[in-house]
Parts: sequence; structure tokens; C-alpha cells
Amino acid sequence: MADAMLYQENGYFVVLETNQPEVILSVEELRDKLTGVVESLGDRLPQDLQRLDTTTDRVQSLIDQACELDLGPDAFLQWYAVRLEKPSFTKRKGGSAVIQ
Repeated sequence: MADAMLYQENGYFVVLETNQPEVILSVEELRDKLTGVVESLGDRLPQDLQRLDTTTDRVQSLIDQACELDLGPDAFLQWYAVRLEKPSFTKRKGGSAVIQ
């Protein structure tokens, strides 16, 4: 399950998908991706998602309460909220910087 505070503050997810390299998506990009997947799955969606009225509600439920969606045999889609931080630098004697 995604930590809602984590993605609201920073808004990034690592996304893992069958036969694809891992990618980092913003929350908006993840919403777009999940919207396409939810629409393409139609009645193959899990029952708890089918009970929701709109695609938008289904996608938001996935982001808030799940971290994966079953796409069928030998296929998967997973997403994990991540915090991206700028590295901090420390100046050394002589002017060079070290990443901490």
C-alpha cells in the first residue's frame, strides 16, 4: 500500500511491469498509466474495483490502497512510492565536494 503522505509530498513512484525496465513516474504519470490499464481490463478488474463508479475512483483507490494489479498469467504491474531527495554536498579543504 502506498503511503499517501509520501506520494503527496514528493509524488514519485517506482513502477515495475512485465518485460519492462523499472521506471520512476510522477503521481500524475502513474494516474495516466493506471487509467489506461483499468480501462483496458474492464470486467477483468478485481471485484472491489468494479464496485467503484468511475475510472477515476478506481485509479485513486489503487494508488491509495494497493501497490500492484494482477494483469493475468505471467504479467504484473507494481508501483511503490519513493522519496527523491537531492544529495547533500560537503565541501572539502581545497574546494572539492563530496556527496553524502
